Amino acid sequence: MLGDEEEARDAAQNTFVKVFEKLATYDPRHRFFSWIYRILVNECLNVRRRPGAARTSAIEDDAAIGSDVDAVEAAEKRAAVKQAILDLPAAYREVIVLRHFAALSYGEMSEAIGIPLKTVKSRLYSARQLLAARLAAWM
Repeated sequence: MLGDEEEARDAAQNTFVKVFEKLATYDPRHRFFSWIYRILVNECLNVRRRPGAARTSAIEDDAAIGSDVDAVEAAEKRAAVKQAILDLPAAYREVIVLRHFAALSYGEMSEAIGIPLKTVKSRLYSARQLLAARLAAWM
């Protein structure tokens, strides 16, 4: 969600500190994962709002100069997909990450984000459309 490994580590660490501090407020009627995930998402959104927060990520040097052309193209595609996801609005980026990287079901996504199931499906559809359009322009 942040696109910067250091910021992600900091957000994860801050999340666990907040979970520890707020453990007494946890409501066992809800899934523990959803509660922690919501804290993490809020922390990531706070990081992105900070002045000077990284808006792009460093592109990993996946292929050395003179490497196989296919490896270079694959690295460029990965970087383009990563950047396209980072450029999505936060609500769309969130559902893409949950569905395709965390492999959550629609129901689990609904519970984790705290929005209706239909909204999850709608956001995911819209996010995929935006990603397709941005990547079609790149490729």
